[in-house]
Amino acid sequence: MSGVQLYRPQPVDVSGLRLSLTQEQFAARFGFSVATLRHWERGDRSPSGASLVLLNVIDRNPSAVLQALQ
Repeated sequence: MSGVQLYRPQPVDVSGLRLSLTQEQFAARFGFSVATLRHWERGDRSPSGASLVLLNVIDRNPSAVLQALQ
């Protein structure tokens, strides 16, 4: 792939990303299931693909994500 830069999302501390929101609130606000969120926070699973990209954007600019979801 000439001229295309590959984006590699960084790992995210999901529980730290929630700030003061409950798991239920964070999941509802950003479209994740609560069960998936719990697995990520316990370390049973790691976010990947589009979920990891979305978590990176939420980490850097949560208001942009909220605005896009309105």
